[in-house]
Amino acid sequence: MIDSSELIVIGGGLAGSEAAWQAAERGVRVRLYEMRPHTSTGAHTGPHLAELVCSNSLGSLQSDRAPGVLKTELERLGSLLLRVANETAVPAGGALAVDREAFAARVTQAIESHPRITLLRQEVDAIPTAPVVIASGPLTSPALSRAIAGFAGQEHLYFFDAIAPIIAIDSVDFSAAFRASRYGRNSAQAEDEAGDYVNCPMTKEEYEAFVEALIAAERIALKDFELELEGGVRAGANHFFEGCLPVEIMARRGKEALAFGPMRPVGLRDPRTGHRPHAVVQLRQDNLAGTLYNLVGFQTNLTFPEQRRVFRLIPGLQNAEFVRYGQMHRNTFIFSPVLLRPTLQARSREDLFFAGQIIGVEGYMGNVATGLLAGWNAARFVQGQPPLELPPTTMLGALCHYITHASPGDFQPMKANFGILPTLEESGEPPVRQKRQRYQAYAARSARDLEAFLSRLGAG
Repeated sequence: MIDSSELIVIGGGLAGSEAAWQAAERGVRVRLYEMRPHTSTGAHTGPHLAELVCSNSLGSLQSDRAPGVLKTELERLGSLLLRVANETAVPAGGALAVDREAFAARVTQAIESHPRITLLRQEVDAIPTAPVVIASGPLTSPALSRAIAGFAGQEHLYFFDAIAPIIAIDSVDFSAAFRASRYGRNSAQAEDEAGDYVNCPMTKEEYEAFVEALIAAERIALKDFELELEGGVRAGANHFFEGCLPVEIMARRGKEALAFGPMRPVGLRDPRTGHRPHAVVQLRQDNLAGTLYNLVGFQTNLTFPEQRRVFRLIPGLQNAEFVRYGQMHRNTFIFSPVLLRPTLQARSREDLFFAGQIIGVEGYMGNVATGLLAGWNAARFVQGQPPLELPPTTMLGALCHYITHASPGDFQPMKANFGILPTLEESGEPPVRQKRQRYQAYAARSARDLEAFLSRLGAG
């Protein structure tokens, strides 16, 4: 029997783990349900909570970048997962990247050892009638997906997401590759000044041959369960999330699309020539030991043999050992503009909260952040307090406002970005024309308004 003073959290990913921790830290008993490892998702590989399925990068640390602003807010709000990410960080220039295994293991240990959290390894196939946070993620099980679709009274939206390959660093030919960070921006974890990234430079001729091979390569046929959700609709052939396009799809958009995208060479010079290459493939460290690296921006749905063939055309990777191949999977998200309030409560049921990718936020830290707010608000609901809505001038407040107020006609998953914030003029501040200075002003306003919000709340 479920105690009405308890909170149920469904899903042990980034959002669910953060939500459970935040609620428990506020004195609420939490039952956290995670169906793995008994029921697999097809994309996860291990039993730990908060497993990072795609990249190991949590985005920029720079204060004048939107992900950096969000991290500053999460640090002030006491995020468990951000703290663990900092503890398990690996070199990544101006970004925060982690050792996946160490990160997930440490989050799992923190959750399992919390005195007010009970971790239950079982699938939930219906929405509980007690206070609940649904953070089941983009790979929600079919049974729970149907229950959520039934509650919503409408079909789910969904898009296809992809992950990048990981290779063994000792299989890279460093006579063709070199270490460097763009503009020399090395991380605090760097052991030397050579640079955090491994760079595989290409001449114009090498780049054009690579793009031609990439476009012609064979792709994996999408599975029936990915093409059609029971009771749902069939996706179009190009129903991909713009923020995580497969590299072969980007290549089809124009001959130089990759050179201006994930293969852009800006801020880099080949030490052997002294010149900037025409294009470059970057490899980012994926584990603390420094033995595994992922291909940055190279999400793909090519067949495994084609990944070996085509990606070994990249200078320095001709003998690459693939530890994990890239692959594609279906990501599911709800129609938040109709279903949710900015507090992340369901409009039609005040004890039901949603968080993470299933609400239409993209990016690891966006998932963590919405989990934090949902867990906080769910705890307040259980304790008879009103839910909180963060100022829209904060990155988290703006993200929650966007996904609950977006135009229904073009609703797409959204990452933290400055475009969703109110302008400086809307806050009564003078406009700033220079972009970097404007972003710095946004960051300063976020910090100021969050501090004022917490002070009014008595949490300062």
